[in-house]
Amino acid sequence: MANYNKTVLSNGLRIITIPQKEALATTFLVLVEAGSKYETKEINGLSHFLEHMVFKGTAKRPRAIDISTELDALGAQYNAFTSQEYTGYYAKVESHKLDKALDVVTDIYMNPVFDANEIEKEKGVIIEELNMYEDLPMRKVGEVFMDLLYGDQPAGWDVGGRKEVIRVLNREDFLKYRGEHYLAKSTLIVVAGAFDEKDVINKITNDFSHIKDTAKGKKLAVVESQTKPAVKVKYKEVDQTHVVIGCRAFSLKDPRRYILDVLADVLGGGMSSRLFQKVRDELGAAYYVRAEADLFTDHGYIAVSSGVDHAKLEKVVEAVLGEMKKLATDLVQSDELQKAKNHLIGKIILGLESSDELASFYGGQEILGEEIVTPMDLIKKVEEVRAEEILDLAKEIFQDSKLNLALIGPIKDSSKLENLLHF
Repeated sequence: MANYNKTVLSNGLRIITIPQKEALATTFLVLVEAGSKYETKEINGLSHFLEHMVFKGTAKRPRAIDISTELDALGAQYNAFTSQEYTGYYAKVESHKLDKALDVVTDIYMNPVFDANEIEKEKGVIIEELNMYEDLPMRKVGEVFMDLLYGDQPAGWDVGGRKEVIRVLNREDFLKYRGEHYLAKSTLIVVAGAFDEKDVINKITNDFSHIKDTAKGKKLAVVESQTKPAVKVKYKEVDQTHVVIGCRAFSLKDPRRYILDVLADVLGGGMSSRLFQKVRDELGAAYYVRAEADLFTDHGYIAVSSGVDHAKLEKVVEAVLGEMKKLATDLVQSDELQKAKNHLIGKIILGLESSDELASFYGGQEILGEEIVTPMDLIKKVEEVRAEEILDLAKEIFQDSKLNLALIGPIKDSSKLENLLHF
């Protein structure tokens, strides 16, 4: 497994290098502590919109086509992404082309011009992206679930924003937000693959020497409030009902996160998991069903997602709750526990074969303020999970006061679901 090195520049900017001498490809990734949780309601969606706009032109590359043409000519895989907690920009290239990719990604990060005409044009693109997600209920139901859990606060808002806000954002909004968040101490650069470590660090040091190092804008703490099971239904005529059933858990900082990961794998982590066997193989009610823990810096949850036959929705809800309850009453047997651990460990190892995945693995931990856990350390923590710990955690989490159900489907009366929603 690849080792990493961390360098902190005098201005506070962090660099993580993950050298792999024999790698054919190298990834250059820039992460910044700027996501939808750093927004107010008046600018909801700006983090994501800004991510789009940096590709629209810089002083050195004034047109979007200048940027894309240069990266395409390198044969690069490149993109950007925005989440609640951070935004990322990256390019993955043949290792001998790293310097050119580094130059382009650095330029769009450091020197976007935010042309007012381009902003107006891109509003249409953003709105069509939001429209696209409305037509993808398998994805959209996750946003309905987040809204149910957190309501009208940043953790409950759509990362993409609201159309009425997107339509009125202007250049000054971009400049102000970037000035508050795109700063030295909130920026992390990750390089993974085959490269000369000393040369890369020197180049980054020089290229980012003018980044602002003022104080960083803060985000609001998440407020959690729930005393009984909650349901949120978004009516839509679709061919299957998409449902998320989940419970509030804890943040990334909780050491029980590894226990929760194993618990989720036992519940619905693979084709031999309890829910896959029950919902798909036994009931024949769904094509996909999965359980995942999703943890953030100050909140988190475990949830089961599935797309189900309308007529079998109630049976699926009962089945999911039944399997959750079993985990809170009966010890997981040793062979099933080891199978789940092996499944998770396989995902860890196989998921880190490429330079971009390595960059994301290390960078994702660092940008969220975590103490970095190496792949081998992570495997060790998974192996240490005991059945008794899973039982204790399931008892704590699978409670009526933490239980939530969100769905998208042709459901007008949710009373039957509400009656079912208890352990």
